[in-house]
Amino acid sequence: MAATKKYLLLGLVVVALGVGGFFLYLDKAFPEDRCEGAKHLDRPEDYLDCVTCHAKATAKVTQDWQESKHGVMLVKCVVCHGEPDGKGSVPFERVPDANRICAQCHDPAMKRMEAKYGGDLDCNTCHPHHQNPMHGDAYENKIPTTKTTF
Repeated sequence: MAATKKYLLLGLVVVALGVGGFFLYLDKAFPEDRCEGAKHLDRPEDYLDCVTCHAKATAKVTQDWQESKHGVMLVKCVVCHGEPDGKGSVPFERVPDANRICAQCHDPAMKRMEAKYGGDLDCNTCHPHHQNPMHGDAYENKIPTTKTTF
């Protein structure tokens, strides 16, 4: 019985060290000056340059955006995601509705795609946002058209 208590105590110490180590890692890996949803309001000077924080916080997403057509054309994050404080014409959304947001600039193209492929798919199906190239596999995926051509 004494051996069982000894192993139980040892197990508890190992778990405590593991949990403590995890929180120490979080503290070091994500310093206080990182951007967080709750801290967006504390950093209004960074609203127009989300890349300031997101280059570290979401490095892959940031790089994909920078290499995409939107990034090359300097379409800022706030155009699609809105301003973090909720002010402005676009409400702040971490994951905005692709069809609603894309229509703001691409409505004529969306109407052509809907006529050609139907309205069942959203833009992101063929044109993944934040990814390089902007058109993803759009030209590799042979989506059958809803129209019959002769």
